[in-house]
Amino acid sequence: MTAATGVSAAAEKSTTAHVVWASALGTAIEWYDFLIYGTAAALVFNKLFFPSFDPFVGTLAAFSTYAVGFVARPIGGAIIGHYGDRLGRKTMLVATMIAMGLGTFLIGCLPTYSQIGVWAPILLIVLRFQGIGLGGEWSGAVVMVIEHAGNRRGFYGSLVQIGFPVGVAASTGIFGLMTKLPEADFLSWGWRVPFLISILLVGVGFIVRLKLAETPHFKEVVERKEVLAQPVLEVLRRDWRSFLLAIGITVSEVGLAYLLTVFTVVYATTKLGLSRQVILDAVVYAALVEFATLPLAGWLSDIFGRKALYLAGGVFSVALAFPLFWFLDTKEPALITLALVVTMTLTHALLFGPKAAFMPELFRTQVRYSGASLGANVAAALSGGFSPLIATALLAWAGSYWAVSVYIIALSIITIVATLMAPETAREALRS
Repeated sequence: MTAATGVSAAAEKSTTAHVVWASALGTAIEWYDFLIYGTAAALVFNKLFFPSFDPFVGTLAAFSTYAVGFVARPIGGAIIGHYGDRLGRKTMLVATMIAMGLGTFLIGCLPTYSQIGVWAPILLIVLRFQGIGLGGEWSGAVVMVIEHAGNRRGFYGSLVQIGFPVGVAASTGIFGLMTKLPEADFLSWGWRVPFLISILLVGVGFIVRLKLAETPHFKEVVERKEVLAQPVLEVLRRDWRSFLLAIGITVSEVGLAYLLTVFTVVYATTKLGLSRQVILDAVVYAALVEFATLPLAGWLSDIFGRKALYLAGGVFSVALAFPLFWFLDTKEPALITLALVVTMTLTHALLFGPKAAFMPELFRTQVRYSGASLGANVAAALSGGFSPLIATALLAWAGSYWAVSVYIIALSIITIVATLMAPETAREALRS
């Protein structure tokens, strides 16, 4: 009999609810910390930290520092995943929150280029390595949940995913409020507010996570004395196929996440000449809709399987790659909002909702934290952080959105192929 079966149904349900709540809250806070940088890179960092460049080149430079956080994520995924599989899920979830929160707060304190010259962008890049924290945050949160969730892993895991739209809505919303300030005030102190208040949010999440219980699956590994000395190396040596599949099924979803929430802001404000408020509002509304669509996608994946949802999301991503920009180019706020809502729902939500269960299910308990961390974060480094940078460069090269649409299609095809090659995990017990 396993540790999980020895718990009463009521106690198990209560424990699962607490784990889901704590994981979702912490993930929302950490996504907020990570995403406000993307919005700031699109709106203000090119002016304050790279002012000697042409505005477009300054935006590319700002997105380059944005990408640094994604380069840091696989490093964080390897380190935190290693200790998550050796010391436990809870311990590392608390550590990641501290790393993210402190880095975000310090960015809000940074002097600008006009104050300290070249040291400003250098320090910005150094602090952007807070991505190390997020490298182990998401994977730890979803592993914690699905190892408590029984047969409803898709649904419960998708509740953790709500942290992403919460982070998008909160980070974009607060920047929307700050942009209402006079331009001089916004550039002087308004942009710092979203970064500085993160320290309060992290304090709340830290307290909540301290009360979490370790997962029954990890406890069993400890009791059987099967904790591995080098779980990351074990992933690369024995679970390399699952690792490659994890990367493949993720590249489209993570690329879409940042193209839809970051690059669209640049495209709308620089290429189309729209006000910041129009596109920021549209991103917020699209993120709010995912409050419903992410759990729905997770629930459906428990019924129809992870692969069915992933294939649908991949096909819709291909189908909507061009129509998204057709609607953006109308410059009509209502149509822009509709385009982002529909695209986020039919592409990102269908991929991201089931991901919380699908990704960890590919790996056995001894390496689950490491495998999920490495798979998710290598994919994020390849397509997530560099997507706004690549899309901006493609837009400059082609002079039109068509090259960005082709890029979206290419990422989607990779995910479709990887999904077809992956096993169906929805109806199988977690690998021990």
